[in-house]
Amino acid sequence: MYVKKILSISFLVLLLAACKKEISELPAVTQTGNKTFGAKVNGELWVPQGFGPFPANDILEAQLLGNNLVINARNFASSPTETEFAFYIRNIDGVGTYLLNSNASHPATSSSYAYFVKRKITPLNEWITSPSYPGSFTITKLDTVASIVSGTFEFTAMNIYNTPAPLTVKEGRFDLKYTK
Repeated sequence: MYVKKILSISFLVLLLAACKKEISELPAVTQTGNKTFGAKVNGELWVPQGFGPFPANDILEAQLLGNNLVINARNFASSPTETEFAFYIRNIDGVGTYLLNSNASHPATSSSYAYFVKRKITPLNEWITSPSYPGSFTITKLDTVASIVSGTFEFTAMNIYNTPAPLTVKEGRFDLKYTK
C-alpha cells in the first residue's frame, strides 16, 4: 500500500512537471480575437499559462466597462509562485496610443496604468507605471460589434514597495475578445 502511494505521488509530480509549457516565441500579432497575449519581461518570454494539466479559464480576461478597458493575464505555471499583468486604460475612444504615465501608487481606477505582480499567495513584488516609469498601450483594432480588442504595449515600471530594479516589458501584444 505504501509503495502504491509513493508511486502515485511520483507519477502525479512527473505529470505536472511534464505539463509545463515551454515558450520559444511570442504569439503572432493578430487582430481576430484569438485570445492571445505575450511580452518580453526583463528579456524573458511571458505568456499566460495554467498550472499543469488543470484548466484555468480565468488566465486571460478583457472587459470594456463603459469607455475603460481592463485586461488581466495570469501565469500559474511556476506554482506556487505566480505572475500577473493588469492593465487599466481610461477613456478609450478607438484605435490609438494611450499613455501609461499617471501617478497611481497602487492599482486604482483614477488613471491609466500597467501593473505586474509576482506573488506566492501574497505579493512578493509589485511594479506599476508612473511619470518616472512610463509606458504606452496601443490599440490597433477595436471592434465593438465582434467585441475584439487587439494591440501592443511596452513599459518600464517601478517597484511599489521593494527595492529590486525596475521591470522592463517589451514587444507586448494582445488579441482578445472582451466582455461588457
